Amino acid sequence: MPVAIELQHVSYQYSPADGKPIQALRDISLTFKVGEFVALIGQNGSGKSTLARLLNALLLPDEGQVSVFGLDTHAGENHAAIRAQVGLVFQRPQEQIVGITVEEDVAFGPANLGFPTPELRRRVDEALSVTGLEGMEERPSYLLSAGETQRLALAGVLAMRPRCVVFDETTAMLDPSGRRMVLEQAGRLNKRGITVVLITHLMEEAALASRVVALHQGRLAMDGPPAEVLTSARALRAIGLDIAPAARAAWLLGKTLPEIPPGIWQEEALMDALPAYDNRTISSERQNKKKKNPLLVVAENLSHTYMRGTPLAHQALNQLSVEVAEGSAHGIIGATGCGKSTLLQHINALLRPQSGQVVSCGMNLADPRLDVRALRRQTALAFQQPEDQFFETFVGDEIAFGPRNLLENPNLSEAVSAAMQAVGLDFHTFKDRRLAALSGGEKRKVALASALAARPRLLLLDEPLAGLDPQSRAEIADRLLVLNRQGVTLVVSTHQFEGLVEELDMISVLARGADQLHGRPEEIFSDDHVLRSANLFPPLAARLSKQFIDNGWPLPSVAVSLAGLVRMLGGRTGARGS
Repeated sequence: MPVAIELQHVSYQYSPADGKPIQALRDISLTFKVGEFVALIGQNGSGKSTLARLLNALLLPDEGQVSVFGLDTHAGENHAAIRAQVGLVFQRPQEQIVGITVEEDVAFGPANLGFPTPELRRRVDEALSVTGLEGMEERPSYLLSAGETQRLALAGVLAMRPRCVVFDETTAMLDPSGRRMVLEQAGRLNKRGITVVLITHLMEEAALASRVVALHQGRLAMDGPPAEVLTSARALRAIGLDIAPAARAAWLLGKTLPEIPPGIWQEEALMDALPAYDNRTISSERQNKKKKNPLLVVAENLSHTYMRGTPLAHQALNQLSVEVAEGSAHGIIGATGCGKSTLLQHINALLRPQSGQVVSCGMNLADPRLDVRALRRQTALAFQQPEDQFFETFVGDEIAFGPRNLLENPNLSEAVSAAMQAVGLDFHTFKDRRLAALSGGEKRKVALASALAARPRLLLLDEPLAGLDPQSRAEIADRLLVLNRQGVTLVVSTHQFEGLVEELDMISVLARGADQLHGRPEEIFSDDHVLRSANLFPPLAARLSKQFIDNGWPLPSVAVSLAGLVRMLGGRTGARGS
């Protein structure tokens, strides 16, 4: 295949005006062929997003050369042609939204290339259709949910019909249905001969590529087919990553069921390898339930409409009712735009009830005399988009902001250091780093540390694991579960169930602003009808459980983690599976 993009001995360094230089890439040599589908993986801060921006000349290498379809990115006269041929969907989609409405934004790129109106209309309609934004043409772009904004950014790129598309963590904020839509679209683009570079922390997404490239600390660490890279447990662990979920499942299940052959890394192959029931004894043990505690959060018949009374009114919540017990871990799940973030913002009084009521930590949030400061001492919210909650310039100051303003006589150094340690940020390495110089995953860790620093009674987390590498996801999930066992109540809005779902006491499913179902995780993920109606898909362990049941296994319930499934099958595992 001919070469699409070539990097020769490329290095890049960020040089903040008042900070220590950060070497993002070191002597990278890579070639992307025309029509390839390449997954780019690596820990947070490994240089993936920097590399993405080098591919379409948004950044220029300090050393080495980048050639895009034969055009040198160092030559300024090539930049317009390069960016027309290489479309980049940013990790933070707001950075590339320029139109006031959805339709205007999608049309912006092709309109600036001078396409006539009929062709412009065709491109816009096609891009809206394939990204699921039909019917939203007149919606203001600034009123979209994070997932809808991500779809809009992708639509704007697709309308340009580039020869190469780079997805920089494009699925991080999307619900399972939206994630599947993006991945299917990437596959269709690739089948049309378009080069696709998919930057992801999700190994199940990397498994869809024909080639996987891994970065570590700015250097090229691995490069090969997914069957080789995504099953190399020792090499991946050395760079802070993990094997593909299907490979991990095959390994764990294979210790109990030797019929499952080694080397499986794709879910479809694993499903085919699951044996029929052989009359063995299986465990009937069910997970112990926590005792029922008093309610800490009660939302009753809560409704909220953005821009109420205007032609742009959008109802986000519709007669929603949710209860959260003190000391519990409560999951809120649902498709993009279903009202999860709006609900969390009501629980800590960033939004006040328009109708219905919310009682949080014993306080009526509809009361005009509400002591908001007293509420915030007990309740912390980590936003879906970390940048939306930053006040300061430097990491240490940002994490100190909460305890400085909410706690009496806080030991700021101790509070900041403990919070940073809890999320895996080294105090001395990061305390003086500029927030603007952090990767997306590092910013999420800072937002979580900021929420933890004030030692809240109720912790509200909006997509806390999105955009994190596998090691960071596992570390933060473990830390959150430790906090919960210490008595902190968790309310977690998430699209990424793995790692947390087995420890959740209750899950609420939202759809179109209303509550559809409440129950324990195994109950929720057994109800295919409600999940499908909410555009959700069960975790891998639940899908495997259902296949075992179809194969005649008398499992006592659907498992929601791999460790739980292994236990049901009569096996043992020393690792916390997901």
